[in-house]
Amino acid sequence: MEIAENAALVVVDVQKGFEEEEFWGTRNNPEADDNIASLLDVWQATGRPVVFVRHDSTKPESPLRPGYAGNGFKEYVEERRGKGAGAELLVTKTVNSAFYGSPDLDAWFKAEGITQFVVVGIQTNMCAETTARMGGNLGYEVVFALDATYTFDLAGPFGWRREAEELAQATAVSLHGGGFAQVVTTETVRTAAAQ
Repeated sequence: MEIAENAALVVVDVQKGFEEEEFWGTRNNPEADDNIASLLDVWQATGRPVVFVRHDSTKPESPLRPGYAGNGFKEYVEERRGKGAGAELLVTKTVNSAFYGSPDLDAWFKAEGITQFVVVGIQTNMCAETTARMGGNLGYEVVFALDATYTFDLAGPFGWRREAEELAQATAVSLHGGGFAQVVTTETVRTAAAQ
């Protein structure tokens, strides 16, 4: 795999509010935060651009609502902001896709000449997946570091319920099999970016 010298790392919604297990339920992939941190370190050390995405929920009960402590980035993310040699952007959004945030991510990518980006963050099957899908639709080369994401168990229609790991696998199959993104491991991305 090749990671371009100006490939962006898109860090989706790595916010304190996702630590509130009583609100979200059971999560998968306890290694995700370490994997996200390791990719941030590689990106910043190699001078590649990083996009920090923050979800500003409009739901008054959400742990991600503005003005609530959970809206802020997790400590390991916050302490890395502004520390890289490359360009950095903060995008805020109220919907699933980082491409429907402010400032305009697509316009920024085009202005910076970025054609490839790597998605990490929370939740695998929600905002991370939606951002990857839209990126694929917009013609970007999207890399999805599956083990640098996590999600939660979820109830759906017809009494169906799926565990977080099942949902993560479904995302991986849909993105990769559907041609929206190349789904890989953190180690694959880290190795390619360090070359």
